[in-house]
Amino acid sequence: MAHLNFKKITPADKEYADVFELREEILRKPIGLSLHDEDLSDEVNDHILIAEDNDEIIACLILSPRPGNTVQLRQMAVAVKHQGRSIGKQLVNYAEQFAREHGYERIMLHARMVAKGFYERLGYLQTGDEFTEVGIPHIQMEKRTG
Repeated sequence: MAHLNFKKITPADKEYADVFELREEILRKPIGLSLHDEDLSDEVNDHILIAEDNDEIIACLILSPRPGNTVQLRQMAVAVKHQGRSIGKQLVNYAEQFAREHGYERIMLHARMVAKGFYERLGYLQTGDEFTEVGIPHIQMEKRTG
């Protein structure tokens, strides 16, 4: 890993196509779904955050504004060859700092049950019962940014 860079992009930026493909590969194809079938027009209102290694996008997540000074962390993806190297943790830390700097007091998310431990280690707390989303068991979690 030569140089890890974190930044915000928009759907109008050239990097968005690579973010789309990363999300498709990691989050949708394994469960038989496709982002091509989803309405992504609201993403112009979101904060799309990425991690780059030498200009290659290796991780991404989206912070979607919600009522009450809250953002929802969603669509977290790390490229397979970069998983297990704390890149996801670093990107979430960047997202928390970004949220704090932009006046958000709380981050909530719908974690896949297989990722619950990852978020717990980062200080997120379960706030509801297990539910199914996109055909997969999830749990709602949250963390204060302050």
